[in-house]
Amino acid sequence: MTIETTDTLVVGGGQAGIATSEHLTKLGVPHIVVERDRIAERWRSQRWDSLVANGPAWHDRFPNLEFNDEDPDGFPGKERYADYFVEYAEKFAAPIRTGVEVKSVERNVGEAGFTIETSAGTIKANRVVAATGPFQVPVIPSIAPKDDSLYQIHSAEYKNPAQMPEGAVLVVGGGSSGVQIAAELREAGKTVYLSVGPHDRPPRTYRGRDFVWWLGVLGLWDAEAMAPGTEHVTIAVSGAKGGHTVDFRELAQSGINLVGRTASFENGKITFESDLKANIERGDNDYLSLLDAADAYIERNNLDLPEEPEARNFLPMPECATNPTLELDMKEAGITSIIWSTGFGVDYSWLKVDTFDDKGYPLHQRGVSREPGIYFVGLPWLSRRGSTFIWGVWHDAKHIADHIATQCKYLKYNELAKEKNASAQKKAV
Repeated sequence: MTIETTDTLVVGGGQAGIATSEHLTKLGVPHIVVERDRIAERWRSQRWDSLVANGPAWHDRFPNLEFNDEDPDGFPGKERYADYFVEYAEKFAAPIRTGVEVKSVERNVGEAGFTIETSAGTIKANRVVAATGPFQVPVIPSIAPKDDSLYQIHSAEYKNPAQMPEGAVLVVGGGSSGVQIAAELREAGKTVYLSVGPHDRPPRTYRGRDFVWWLGVLGLWDAEAMAPGTEHVTIAVSGAKGGHTVDFRELAQSGINLVGRTASFENGKITFESDLKANIERGDNDYLSLLDAADAYIERNNLDLPEEPEARNFLPMPECATNPTLELDMKEAGITSIIWSTGFGVDYSWLKVDTFDDKGYPLHQRGVSREPGIYFVGLPWLSRRGSTFIWGVWHDAKHIADHIATQCKYLKYNELAKEKNASAQKKAV
């Protein structure tokens, strides 16, 4: 059986894999990218139909290709993004092989590099880049009721309101996905309960600039780690309908029933934490802190941007927050379905190397793992806050590619030195 060899194998043909391939190509590093499905498959099949980007087109892209058919301040849809990544891969002829699944990666014994078993055969590589992204395994908490009469799905399986059965819907998770799905269901005429946990909610725009611009000029994209105690805090921001600031007071006014964090299910009843008001106020504080920082930046730099005092006006705290629902009988409420917008986990069971913590999460420094020759790209906070966004993935991938290219130079020197020594020895004889 023929075993193929390459310097670097990149696993994953989404934004992280494509960005890594671009940089490796520019640096002249021989490599192969393998993708078990289509390029950018998760954009197509693990997103709901109406999803658009949470950042504007001028910002949420790779540096070397613009969305020429989109308003720079608009929010392209999921299919457009998938097509964008296909276009980008074609732009530099990325060596991507689709329909190839990696079964295992193991370090070689007695020789350098790794042996990779795939659905298309065996590959040997000096290095492996895991570019499978953060959305690998949908996470549904253990509190989920074991009730076959309830229709329960993760947000990754949600497509549109038509797939939902008759009756009310409980959406668990008040981040970007949960908020947008809940709003869409409500607009479709559904009775919706939205379980809201701790969150940050930036303004979509302020004084004529999108929040992504403000985070950029304020240096907030460069934060290298989450603040202590914020590991489970989601961000609520939306590009839907041309982009708007998420406001839980407005969601309540629209008829969505807001509740606190979901605590338990027992005997047909749901219990909720009494933290809804505190969670909304926490989001308000995050919102106002960005406005304050923006105002200070404008004054400090003498910028001519329009004032926006109305941005600080809030609707009254809704009744559902001041007098929260702490228990709900699902039958009485008519709840027949639950959408779990509760995030994702990672699955690196195919990567059989020693670089994971006891929860299976990679141990690394800016994507360079403690296992020499193994790298990670595409994870949130890989190097900084901006790692979550497409442009941040591109810069993280550049760092990894540079690291790989440097290692290649050392190995090349070693080979040249061996040849030089061999030649000297031959002449001596």
